[in-house]
Amino acid sequence: MSEITSQLVKTLREKTNAGMMDCKRALEEVGGDIEKAEDLLRKKGIMKAGSKASRTTKEGIIASYIHMQGKVGVLVEVNCETDFVAKNEAFREFVKDITLHIAAASPICVSRDQVPADLIAREREIAADQVKGKPANIVEKIVDGKMDKYFSTVALLDQAFIKNPDQTISELLKSKIAELGENMVIRRFVRYMVGEEISGDLKAAE
Repeated sequence: MSEITSQLVKTLREKTNAGMMDCKRALEEVGGDIEKAEDLLRKKGIMKAGSKASRTTKEGIIASYIHMQGKVGVLVEVNCETDFVAKNEAFREFVKDITLHIAAASPICVSRDQVPADLIAREREIAADQVKGKPANIVEKIVDGKMDKYFSTVALLDQAFIKNPDQTISELLKSKIAELGENMVIRRFVRYMVGEEISGDLKAAE
């Protein structure tokens, strides 16, 4: 298995226009073979989705979900390009799945770049303390790995889909983009739980 370097991930990203994490996962699945990784991304529809990522999304719906006899509530906005797709049953089923996932998985924001800087700094410090004394290059790799795991618990797009843990929400989104032929964006969400602070993020995640 070839080492999955940042340069290898960057090269695959430039060839496919897929996201960095999608490229990294694809390379890991195929042992670092860039051609096989490209084929894998194509099979998953991620390359096709990536080519639509710059399109404007001004349509869509806001959906709600109430769980546990009124103890948990979710509001989410998901955008698409046209009203036609916004009314599509597959699109609405996807949005429903997202509300169910948020209720169950309790993310704090849509994407990892929206995680508050103070939380990231704290997590990196904790991770670094856990491997103190090891060589610097080893520490960096271990900390980066721990941070990826942290993001997979708090950032919606990085989380494993509750209905299919082998697929992230980002991968699910991109598969729906490929299926419906339009760019789609999980714009924002808010999750309420009786007695707890409001969580969620009001910024878009492209």
